[in-house]
Amino acid sequence: MRRATVTRKTAETSITVELDLDGTGTYDNQTGVGFFDHMLDQLSRHSLIDMTIRAEGDLHIDDHHTVEDTGIAIGQALVKALGDKRGIRRYGACLLPMDDSLVRAALDLSARPYLVWNVDLPSAKIGTFDTELVREFFQALSTHGGITLHVDKLHGLNSHHIAEAAFKAVARALRDAVEPDPRKGDAIPSTKGAL
Repeated sequence: MRRATVTRKTAETSITVELDLDGTGTYDNQTGVGFFDHMLDQLSRHSLIDMTIRAEGDLHIDDHHTVEDTGIAIGQALVKALGDKRGIRRYGACLLPMDDSLVRAALDLSARPYLVWNVDLPSAKIGTFDTELVREFFQALSTHGGITLHVDKLHGLNSHHIAEAAFKAVARALRDAVEPDPRKGDAIPSTKGAL
């Protein structure tokens, strides 16, 4: 059963994440940050990972702690759900167009976190959402999920489209990476014998 539940409580946030890697992309995400919920819904829908998230954070200060800590909790839940990573494809990549934007994402579930982020967002805000938090989310996800993650904006004019394309591209890459490999379903995908 490739499922996990992680609860993270700090003085700034209280977050519970439930994941099912073998889902259909069903989601129920409530963080109190509207645009972020929309992005998490995209992450679930396009990765086919069922996702239920409940987050309460210090939104009277700003959205930063809620967004970052949700990324941490999702990363931890991915690690827990993947176990020893036996039988997964491990790698995933996607080149995703969305209107004016084109974003490339490539990732490795290597247990070696590293984020390469070549995504500039033209505006400081999408509605009330600080666009710099898009990178903060993926940094937290990469670090706590043990993911080598490269995200590159190849083209884009509209910040909403660019951010959404980034979430969708990472989702599609993640879908490929967590899927069972039908040709090597009993093996850990590394010559080291461990990930």
